[in-house]
Amino acid sequence: MGLSTLGYLGHMWELYAMWTWFAVYYAAQLTGPGGAARAALATALVVGVGALGCVLGGVLGDRWGRTRLTTLAMLLSGGSALMLAALTFLHAAPALILTVSVFWGLWIIADSAQFSTVVSEIADPRFVGTALTAQLALGFTLTAVSIALVPVLVSAAGWPAVFAVLAAGPLLGAWAMQRLARHPDARRIAGGRG
Repeated sequence: MGLSTLGYLGHMWELYAMWTWFAVYYAAQLTGPGGAARAALATALVVGVGALGCVLGGVLGDRWGRTRLTTLAMLLSGGSALMLAALTFLHAAPALILTVSVFWGLWIIADSAQFSTVVSEIADPRFVGTALTAQLALGFTLTAVSIALVPVLVSAAGWPAVFAVLAAGPLLGAWAMQRLARHPDARRIAGGRG
């Protein structure tokens, strides 16, 4: 259960910070009139595509196994954050940045429901509610830290540093879920698919 929670914390480190600050980030990449409106529409797209990511994550989690899906989603999400760090540093075209951001928006949330499901599958049935409450409380507390950290990092080192720091969460989470895939508890996840 600890590895699943560590995976969830890696996921949460990145998710709400991205959702909270994306419009500000993207507006800074735009020039010309109407930048705020264009950034708002881009943010709606980047966050909204997450609905498809949730459906995709649920289907793949059931078919492939939850540890495999969460690892893939976090590697793609963390990789997208690192790509955005590089693109921002290189002053890439806003259209390219938006394309990568939409991909990020799809995968950043695709794994979200899987962590609670894993805990419900592997926790002692007497303590499932407590385990889920603890996992969620830790995750949402951590989001407050990452959300608050973003403007500090922007001011100190710029947006590329923000994306590099955010990427650390899902990369750590992917490592945790790979460890869980090799743990005996994996036999109880997703009908034995891990």
